[in-house]
Amino acid sequence: MSVTIYGIKNCDTMKKARAWLAEHGVEAAFHDYKKMGIDQAHLERWCKQAGWETVLNRRGTTWRKLDPSIQEATTSDNVAALLVEHPAMIKRPVLDVAGVINIGFKAEQYQTIFN
Repeated sequence: MSVTIYGIKNCDTMKKARAWLAEHGVEAAFHDYKKMGIDQAHLERWCKQAGWETVLNRRGTTWRKLDPSIQEATTSDNVAALLVEHPAMIKRPVLDVAGVINIGFKAEQYQTIFN
C-alpha cells in the first residue's frame, strides 16, 4: 500500500500525524510542499476528491494576508493555481493512501484508515 503524507515540516499538526504514523508502524513518504512545491494536477485531484473548500486553509496567515479581491474571487476554477503559488494555504496534513485523500489529522480517523 502506497502512503504519502503532504505538508510542511514544522507544522504542529504535521508533527502529530507523522508521529502517529511512526508509532503505528505505517511507512509513509513525506512530501514537504513548502520546500518541494506541489503541482497543479495534484491539487486539482485533491480538490475533486475532498472539495476545494476543504483543501483551502482559510484560517492561516497566508490567506488572511491576501488581498480581499483575490479572496472573494477564489473559486473551484482557480483555487489550484492559487495553491500552487501559495502552498502554505493548503490545509494539512494531506494523507494519500493508495490514491485516496484524507485531509487533516485526527487519531481516530487515522485508526480507521489503517485498521
